[in-house]
Amino acid sequence: MKTVFSGIQPSGNLHIGNYIGAISQWVKIQENADAIFCIVDLHAITVPQDPKILREKALEVAALYLACGIDPKKAHLFIQSENPDHANLAWLLNTITPFGQLERMTQFKEKSEKHEANVGLFDYPVLMAADILLYQTDEVPVGEDQKQHIELTRDLAEKFNKKFGETFKLPNPVIQKETARIMSLQNPLSKMSKSDNNPLGTITLLDDEKTVFDKVKRAVTDSGSEIIFRDDKPAISNLLTIYSVFSGETISELEQRYKGKNYGDFKNGLAISINSRLENVRSKYKSISKEELRLILDQGRDYVRAKSAKTLQSVKDKMGLV
Repeated sequence: MKTVFSGIQPSGNLHIGNYIGAISQWVKIQENADAIFCIVDLHAITVPQDPKILREKALEVAALYLACGIDPKKAHLFIQSENPDHANLAWLLNTITPFGQLERMTQFKEKSEKHEANVGLFDYPVLMAADILLYQTDEVPVGEDQKQHIELTRDLAEKFNKKFGETFKLPNPVIQKETARIMSLQNPLSKMSKSDNNPLGTITLLDDEKTVFDKVKRAVTDSGSEIIFRDDKPAISNLLTIYSVFSGETISELEQRYKGKNYGDFKNGLAISINSRLENVRSKYKSISKEELRLILDQGRDYVRAKSAKTLQSVKDKMGLV
C-alpha cells in the first residue's frame, strides 16, 4: 500500500480553498493508502505567532480535518511538534543541503518581503523534506506553489542515497490541476489565503450561513453578464470552479443551467451549494469533544513515531552517529 503524507499550517482560519485543494482530496486518498495527515505547527512558527492562539488553532485544524471527513480509522492524524523526529531529521538533512539551493526558493523570497527573514524561514524547505522522507512517502498532495519544495525533497533524498546508501524513497507530488488554485473572491488574480487582509476574499469553513451568503453576494465579477468559464473572465471562472466542487456538477452543466441568467441568480445558487456542504462541517466540528480529539491525536502520534523512528535510526546509523 502506498504511503501519502500532507499537512496544513495552523495559522489563520481554514477556508474553502484549503478544503477544495487539499482536504477533500485527502478524504478520497485515505480509502486506498497509508494516509498520514499533519498539522504543521513547526512550519507555522517560521513567522511570528501568538503562542496561545497557535495552540488553539492547532487543535481547531485537527478538529476541522475530522469534520471534513478525515476518518481516524483510515488515516493517521497528528501534530508535527509532537514527533521530535521531524526536527531531528531536518538537522541531519541540513548537512547535505546546498545553501544556494535554498536561496532560490520562491516562497522564501516572497515571505521574507513580508516578515523578518529568520533562519527558520530560510530552512523551511528542509524541514518539509524531513516531514515527507521520514515516512518513506510515495505521494504528496500539494498545491502548485509547493512543487519546488518537493523537487528539493527528491534532490536531497537522491543525494543522501548516493552518498550513504539506499535509504529514502523518492516522493512524487500530486497536484489536482483543476482545483489546485482557488482564488480570492475579491481579487481573482490572487490565491485565496488565510492571511488575506480583506475578510471578504475568503470563505472560512466555520463561517455561518449568513456570512457565506454575504461574501458570495459581494464577490467581484467580470465585465459583461455571461456566466462562462474563460481566460478573460477570471472572477466567474473561479466561482464556477468553486460551485462545481460543492455541487458535484461539471462546469459545463453549470454554464448550461445559468445560460441567459444573471449574476444574482448564479451567486444565490452558489451560496446555497456552499452552505449545504459547510453545514455538515460546522455540525460535526461542534460535536467533537476535546477528549475525543486528544485521543485521536495521541493515537496518530504514536503510530507515526513508530514509523519515523525506523527511518531516523537508519539515517543516523549510515551517517556514523552513535
